[in-house]
Amino acid sequence: MTVPSFLTGAPRFLFLTGKGGVGKTSVACAAAIALARTGRSVLLVSTDPASNVGQVFGVRIGNTITPFPAVPGLSALEIDPDEAANAYRERIVGPVRNVLPATEVGLIEEQLSGACTTEIASFNEFTGLLTDQDTLAGFDHVVFDTAPTGHTIRLLQLPGSWTDFLNEGKGDASCLGPLAGLDRQRSMYAHAVSALADPARTRLVLVTRAQRSAVEEIERTSAELADLGMGEQHVVINAVMPQPRSGDELADALYTREQAILRDLPPALRNLPTDILQLKATNMVGLHALNTLFEPDPTTGAASDAEPASADLPADTLDLEALIGELATQDHGLVMLMGKGGVGKTTAAAAIATALAGRGLPVTLTTTDPAAHLSETLTGTMANLDVSRIDPEEATRNYRQTVLRTKGAALDAAGRAALEEDLRSPCTEEIAVFQAFSKAVNEARRRFVVIDTAPTGHTLLLLDATGSYHRDIVRQMGEGASFVTPMMRLQDPDLTKVIVVTLPEPTPVLEAEELQTDLRRAGIEPWAWVVNNSLAAATTSDPLLRRRAHGEAADIARAASHAKRCAVIPLLAQEPVGIPALEALTTASTPIGA
Repeated sequence: MTVPSFLTGAPRFLFLTGKGGVGKTSVACAAAIALARTGRSVLLVSTDPASNVGQVFGVRIGNTITPFPAVPGLSALEIDPDEAANAYRERIVGPVRNVLPATEVGLIEEQLSGACTTEIASFNEFTGLLTDQDTLAGFDHVVFDTAPTGHTIRLLQLPGSWTDFLNEGKGDASCLGPLAGLDRQRSMYAHAVSALADPARTRLVLVTRAQRSAVEEIERTSAELADLGMGEQHVVINAVMPQPRSGDELADALYTREQAILRDLPPALRNLPTDILQLKATNMVGLHALNTLFEPDPTTGAASDAEPASADLPADTLDLEALIGELATQDHGLVMLMGKGGVGKTTAAAAIATALAGRGLPVTLTTTDPAAHLSETLTGTMANLDVSRIDPEEATRNYRQTVLRTKGAALDAAGRAALEEDLRSPCTEEIAVFQAFSKAVNEARRRFVVIDTAPTGHTLLLLDATGSYHRDIVRQMGEGASFVTPMMRLQDPDLTKVIVVTLPEPTPVLEAEELQTDLRRAGIEPWAWVVNNSLAAATTSDPLLRRRAHGEAADIARAASHAKRCAVIPLLAQEPVGIPALEALTTASTPIGA
């Protein structure tokens, strides 16, 4: 068995991180299997709100350690944010439920229903596991399949930020519920920080694809986590196209593009130990497939007549131009693109925004994704199109300044100092981003607002905050009062069109299905699905790409079955960067249903 360098001399803790959709879960699962096959005892842990370790292995995993009989020595655990939040709330509310009046208990439960509570609860599970010597005593290695990069950085920053916050003071009412009991756990957080920064115990594995945005993402992640003390780093470049021998134009273009990216890796990454994993003909689902991830396939790229030259798509799928034509029948509205990180939301959002602006409609293109690169995708400006970004740091800074200027103006020195302390709470960011998001939602009443949202977990937390605000307004105003909240605007199908973006692969489609279920639970019905980077919608004669194209059929059919409208975007020889390329993406003749 080939052993990648990131597993050579592996310390006890391995953290895999990178842009969503690069294959972190597959690499984490294959790594855990490889370590277990050497006779080590291994615990595979997912801290991703959109966890899919169980789907990759084809077994059900919960919030308890689950052994894999097929791989002796390997067990897995998924930290479920919802379960963690429910347990966290019950620890706080349970003792007072029969002591305080029902109305006061209800207020506490409402306070603990926001996204901040969910994040803190997940963080408690994470740090508790990291420092729980009794639970980890039987394991030689713990492999963490972490969430997409923005969430990972936030998660890894929390031990330090909460420790600093506790050292300086407890804050005020906005964090009263979430901070209950944190002081008692100060020692646990300090131990977590120590473990993360110790190269003898922790190795960070930066997983990427040979794609410009994914490489830039891990470059930033590498620097940010090095600043947190995590200097023991390795790079894994996953799913790299092997040199084609078929003479296929698309295969040659993909190979050339990826090799150029590999040659031009940023210096900070070029100096790190690196593994390059070959693109496989099938998806990494199931034990047999995972066993092949680290092994090269010497037959890949050879010419073959084993597969037909094209793959059929469902007859009722559309191209992106058809969706835009229907959107453009109105002169305003909110268009939200949602889905797992790495599925192409930024590209799809930019393509839709430029197409609407090209029809003379006023458009604002914005993002709630800390890792999004709208300006790099557009590489230019055009009439009718404004580009903005809901930046968490900027939103938090503006929110703090506004609160100090308004509420703080009437306070004495001691009161102002207490208010400033409260505004340093990590919970403040939730409120600030929600306010910026609400402003964008309101703007959609006058023009098109196209929002490239953060990866699914972050977006659901933001919607949770929106729902919490809605419930609070309803409670304060009372039944029968006239008001409109941001959640009501999101639930209005005449104003808001939610587009779920996915890839033609089992895990992204499954996560898109779960996202749709969550949206419907919130009273939001997705307007359309978009399946991005489809080989089945492209033209190729390369045997490897054809096998992957045929593997897409079932996943595209599943996607189409969930939506009244389903558009398929083909995988292109050149990345759609720049306004002309984005405009071509919405006007090209896609071989749908061919």
